[in-house]
Amino acid sequence: MIATKESNRIVIEPVTRVEGHGKVTILLDEQRKVKQARLHIVEFRGFERFIQGRPYWEVPVLVQRLCGICPVSHHLAAVKAMDRIVGGENLTPAAEKIRRLMHYGQFFQSHALHFFHLCSPDLLFGFDADPMIRNVIGVAAKYPDLAVQGVMMRKYGQEIIKITAGKKIHGTGAIPGGMNKNVSITERDFLLKDLDQMITWARGALKIAKDYTVQNLEKLAPFGSFDSNHMSLVRPDGAMDLYHGNLRAIDSTGNKIFDQVDYQDYLQYIAEEVRSWSYMKFPFIKSLGPEKGWYRVGPLARINCCDFIDTPEAESARKEFMAVTHDKPNNITMAYHWTRMIELLHAIEKIALLLHDKDLQGTDLVVKGTRRREAVGLIEAPRGTLFHHYVVNEQDQVELANLIVSTTHNNEPMNRAVQKVAADHLSGKPEITEGLLNHIEVAIRAYDPCLSCATHALGKMPLRVRIVDHEGNVIDEKVKA
Repeated sequence: MIATKESNRIVIEPVTRVEGHGKVTILLDEQRKVKQARLHIVEFRGFERFIQGRPYWEVPVLVQRLCGICPVSHHLAAVKAMDRIVGGENLTPAAEKIRRLMHYGQFFQSHALHFFHLCSPDLLFGFDADPMIRNVIGVAAKYPDLAVQGVMMRKYGQEIIKITAGKKIHGTGAIPGGMNKNVSITERDFLLKDLDQMITWARGALKIAKDYTVQNLEKLAPFGSFDSNHMSLVRPDGAMDLYHGNLRAIDSTGNKIFDQVDYQDYLQYIAEEVRSWSYMKFPFIKSLGPEKGWYRVGPLARINCCDFIDTPEAESARKEFMAVTHDKPNNITMAYHWTRMIELLHAIEKIALLLHDKDLQGTDLVVKGTRRREAVGLIEAPRGTLFHHYVVNEQDQVELANLIVSTTHNNEPMNRAVQKVAADHLSGKPEITEGLLNHIEVAIRAYDPCLSCATHALGKMPLRVRIVDHEGNVIDEKVKA
């Protein structure tokens, strides 16, 4: 922490209960009003560089090492690009349905992990609760049934991933042009035996998130919230589709900025800028420019962008959610939790349909066609839209790679959420409290950021927060090892 005579500076490092490492800096003026707050991504990610020169067929396995939380998303986004490289983008029904099962299993386990393990302590105990109990251990002690549900739901999703990808983490199931294995009857029956319980638990998790949001709407509506654009994939008929579709972007009132854009052409619509204080870039919609063109992705954006969801229970839940804002886009940051649980229910509904589909036992799994030099793979990861863009030379080596991960799209919104919460809750406060600082982390956690997709860190970092007056004198300091 660096103190200057011009300002006070508060540092939160690391941000906790998120995947990966980041820090927040807050600058106060002489009246102790917040004048600047930023989320910093402090480690460098070099995947675009060090996969250059590797053969294209290795990429869907290599890029999973970006993250141990959402490797399936990178696996599928990369292999969708490589499908086009080998001319095999028109998958067989068996291959596409097995991939979709893998993808919905990833959504189910990832959303369960975030809701029950990372954000539930804030919702169950309160933002200002004692940090000794405001954690997953505290949840297990006071709400053991919920803790067990979270563990078992994540386990179920990971079992789906293991069956379809070969391993729970960093699997090899998807290959350019298709899949390398199908789902056997024995494997299907293994998943079917727990399906009804998972559906019941998903309904319960949705009810918790909905009830919490509705009951606390007056407090949550302004918490880190602001009007914004939103972007996601949608099907040609406007339905939510987490695996494939075209790009749609809307403004804060629901007007379409662009619609049904082929994501192979994403560079005509999306650009990125760099800022000196973060290794993570800041994407924006070209037609609006960097000042007005930033947008949100993820569960909130997907619910706002789609016209409907094609599974009945999730669609009913979507209508309830949209009724809160009279069918206009919902720009409440804390509503991410509610929409995340709508998607959790949607995922298990899709899993139920797929497990009863005989195509999972199909043996026609791979197609190939005319080779291409360049391709883009895009998928909706649990945290938002994920871009993988590759150029492959005649020697089958990757020449260029550009990845825009979900959390990168949400970089500007997360910074704005940090700024707003800091201004609303820290301005004028004479003393640092852990609860006040946690308010900022709560806003960040709403986005379920996967900072490890954009950063790599080694070892353990302590949390040290110090506040000084405008003359540089230390007023208060707290350290957490």
